[in-house]
Amino acid sequence: MSTGIEWAVRAQAVAGEIESGDQYVVKVFDSGALVSVIDGLGHGVRAAAAAKAAVAVMEAHPYESVAPLLRRCHEELRGTRGVVASLATFDLRAARLTWLGVGNVRGLLLRANPRAERPREWLLLRGGVVGYQIPTLRPAVLDLALGDTLLFTTDGVRRGFADNLAFDRVTQLQQIVNDIFEEYGRGTDDTLILAARYTGLE
Repeated sequence: MSTGIEWAVRAQAVAGEIESGDQYVVKVFDSGALVSVIDGLGHGVRAAAAAKAAVAVMEAHPYESVAPLLRRCHEELRGTRGVVASLATFDLRAARLTWLGVGNVRGLLLRANPRAERPREWLLLRGGVVGYQIPTLRPAVLDLALGDTLLFTTDGVRRGFADNLAFDRVTQLQQIVNDIFEEYGRGTDDTLILAARYTGLE
């Protein structure tokens, strides 16, 4: 039985650090799923602590809408180094995605149908730091089709990773994230790439 999404991740701490400031959340529930990538400012233990604090909040409240959830993280992270984060909620029954980003965790929705009106849709990112200062939060809502794939990447991935990205509905997500990591990973910062594909509910 399909759970509504399938996903894959590839992550690595910058050389010399034992913990990564880049963390993620994938939480599937009855008719939805929360997917998020969080980047603690800087790197090392303090960045990881801030990012893990955000992860704990999101995992405890996965049913919340993305804006209230990010505001909850903001309040919980006051006094920490702070994070930037992008998050998306899949409404698996309505075939809809709601997403939001503060900072520079890039988000891209790749349509399974290459002839779709907009085959690639980028998340509009707003400046700010969760735990310090955040902007007015305005989530965007997108309709989904089977096979549409969400990608989140931290700034450990160079720009241009999506320029030649091509796949179909049978391409393995782990292959996609591995290819991006190997070709576009900077190697000078924590790195995390997460892919989540909408598969529908059976």
